[in-house]
Amino acid sequence: MAAPIYLFTGPEIGNRNEQVETIKNSLTKKFGDLDSYLLYASDSKIEDIIAKLQTESLFIPATCVVLREAELLKKKEEIELIASWLKTAKDTATLILVSDEISVDAKLTKLVPNEHKQIFWAIDESRLGDWVRNYFRKNGYAIAPDAVDSILELTESNTEALRTECNRFFLCFAKDHEVTESDVEQILAHNREESAFSLFDAMANPSDAASARLESALSILQKILLTKNNSPVMILAGLASCFRRLELWHSIHAGGAYLDDFALKTKGFTSKTARTQYARASRVWTFGQCAAILASIASTDSEIRSTGTTMQETQLSLLLYEIIMKNGGRTAVYE
Repeated sequence: MAAPIYLFTGPEIGNRNEQVETIKNSLTKKFGDLDSYLLYASDSKIEDIIAKLQTESLFIPATCVVLREAELLKKKEEIELIASWLKTAKDTATLILVSDEISVDAKLTKLVPNEHKQIFWAIDESRLGDWVRNYFRKNGYAIAPDAVDSILELTESNTEALRTECNRFFLCFAKDHEVTESDVEQILAHNREESAFSLFDAMANPSDAASARLESALSILQKILLTKNNSPVMILAGLASCFRRLELWHSIHAGGAYLDDFALKTKGFTSKTARTQYARASRVWTFGQCAAILASIASTDSEIRSTGTTMQETQLSLLLYEIIMKNGGRTAVYE
């Protein structure tokens, strides 16, 4: 029998979470009941995690611990404790290691049976539209092509975020209603949860002074960090995606070039919301400043990956300061 440990990595949160739930449901079906924990490596000691796995309850026959941020498990003593537990582990205790990264420490990886490892790669953006259409159809709803494009523009590129946003429409409309681009604007743009994309939108408002944009951005960052899916890597990836698209916007409008709606759609700016957003953002940052900002995002990403999550809020806040107040320039002192 394979060791009761799993390793699920990669940025595709939706499919990854579904696999975790499949295992938990299987354990519940097998044992009748399950004591389930969701823990984070940045907040939990490995000794306490092993203690939960080893403690047997008189009333609940099985235990499952889902440990996120598994990429932070690098210390020799941490990995040795897990290895020691596995030598005597019963099938009534299961450890599921989860990470947004592609891989974790090699010594930790070796502890996991090959059949219990899986990397959940990001779905290609060209396939996300099909995912949205199929999800609406599966739930008995119709959706207009422009509405699909708008949802993709307003939502992070993973199926977990898309599923959450699509479910909003099922609560608001009857099944004989075709969801339109106007509906998306009303439901998502005005009532959406904060994300890297709403953060970018707040940062890119040319009508506000830089200090006001910074204050708004820091407030949104706080809200994101309080949500369950608050991975700094995903926040940085979302911001990087926005600034790469802004670079593209600048390049296709270089020299005062004009593109009509059809031409903009072929370049990936499919919804009116996106065109308005990037037209505004282009008045805030130049093409060259976008390159500097992308370098700052990459540097912050590297810092957080190397130092862990202890200083992530400070590092992300400093990044926003550099983007908004310095247009991507690095700074050591707040003004």
